[in-house]
Amino acid sequence: MPKFAANLSMMFNEHAFLDRFDAAAAAGFKAVEFLFPYDFPADQLAEKLQQNGLQQVLFNTAPGDVSAGEWGLAALPGREQDARADIDRALQYAIALKCPNVHVMAGVVPPGEDIAHYRETFIRNIRYAADAFAPHGIKVLIEALSPPIKPNYLFSSQHQAAELVATIDRPNVFIQFDFFHAQLVDGNIGNLIATLAGRYAHIQIASVPDRNEPDDGELNYPWLFAQLDKVGYQGWIGCEYKPRGETTAGLGWVKPYL
Repeated sequence: MPKFAANLSMMFNEHAFLDRFDAAAAAGFKAVEFLFPYDFPADQLAEKLQQNGLQQVLFNTAPGDVSAGEWGLAALPGREQDARADIDRALQYAIALKCPNVHVMAGVVPPGEDIAHYRETFIRNIRYAADAFAPHGIKVLIEALSPPIKPNYLFSSQHQAAELVATIDRPNVFIQFDFFHAQLVDGNIGNLIATLAGRYAHIQIASVPDRNEPDDGELNYPWLFAQLDKVGYQGWIGCEYKPRGETTAGLGWVKPYL
């Protein structure tokens, strides 16, 4: 039986951010994820989780200067000190929030740059993160982002993500398997579920192509959830989608699972 985490960066936007914890719990969720925790003290977020009986299951390292086109620093040559400072800060939040997974964001490769140089920088920084997180039992996740959503991101395919995980060669580094991005780039999600089993530790979902509730579009989610059960997936499924309207009005699809 799949287990679902509400994504508080995209869901329950009818409420101020700190009130979304209450709304998610009231809707029946037992876990949450979001993009970034850094606008709030860790102890304040931990209190919201505890008050609502929620588990934090994922967040990201900081994105860098988004206004300048950055979306993560871990792959950027010359920014190693900044990237590792972000990794260290994420670790402190993960410990405080008892969060088992942190997505370390790679970053965008400007056109004309040597992508191999960026890839090697990413590998070194992910190994740094993995070695820092391992004593605390925390997994490091890497995520392929599709070109329509994040052009020129370091990698866009689940096959590239799998190759990077193998090259990084750390036991606590896994794929963050986002079905929305994967369908846009790779397709054949059922085959990816089977062939990559054991190499992904967190999943995210949304309808394709509109990125709304996963109850329409070109992916048959009940069938995909059954395939996850077949391979014995035990992790969480993050609901990283944009509600078509008021969030709770669109939760009919998930009610049987909560």
